[in-house]
Amino acid sequence: MANKNLNQAKNAKKDEFYTQLVDIENELKHYKPHFKGKTVLCNCDDPRVSNFFHYFSYNFEQLGLKKLITTCYKNQNRDLFSQNDSERAIWLEYLGDKNGDCVPNPEEIGIHYFNGDGDFRSAECIELLKQADIVVTNPPFSLFREYVAQLMKYEKKFVILGNQNAIHYKDIFPLIKNNQLWLGSTLSFAKFKVPDYYEERSTRFWIDETGQKWR
Repeated sequence: MANKNLNQAKNAKKDEFYTQLVDIENELKHYKPHFKGKTVLCNCDDPRVSNFFHYFSYNFEQLGLKKLITTCYKNQNRDLFSQNDSERAIWLEYLGDKNGDCVPNPEEIGIHYFNGDGDFRSAECIELLKQADIVVTNPPFSLFREYVAQLMKYEKKFVILGNQNAIHYKDIFPLIKNNQLWLGSTLSFAKFKVPDYYEERSTRFWIDETGQKWR
C-alpha cells in the first residue's frame, strides 16, 4: 500500500507534505555540532511558513550558524498551500540577530526575488546551493532521485526527508551501501500536513478536529 501511495503521489506530482516543527527538532538535535560556522540552505521551502526556516532562524545563535538561506518555488502567497501559482519566487537570507532579542525580526531578514520560478534545479538556485555547506529540507518526493543526484554532484552534506521506499531505488541504495548516505535517527514515522484538495484514503490519512488533513 505504501509503495502504491508513493507511486500515485509521483504520478500526480502531489508533493505538498509539510513537516512539523517537533519532527525537525527531534531529528536535528543529533547533529547540532555539525552546524557551527556553516551556511545552511533550505531550498524547497516557502521561508515565511517553513518550519525548517523557523528552526534554523530561532536557533541561529545556539547552533553558531554563519548564514541561513531559504528558497521557495513559485510562491509569494502567505497561505501554506498556495498551489505555487506565482511566476516569481523569493529567497530569504538571514545572518543572525542584530538587536539582541534573539528573534529573527523582519527587518533582519533579507528578501530577494528570483528572476525565475525558484525550482531547485534552476541556475539561480544552483548558485545558492554552491554557497551552502549543509542542505536541510523536505524535497519533493516525486523528484527525490533527481534531488539527491544534484546534492551528490555538488558534494553537499545534507539532512533531507524522504519516503522509506526510496531506500530501494537503484540510484539511492548504492549510496547507502557505500556509506555516502544513511538513515536518520527518529523519523521512521512522521506526520505531514497536506492541502484540502488531497483525496481521502483508508490508510495513513486522517482529518483533525480543526479540519486539517494529515498523512
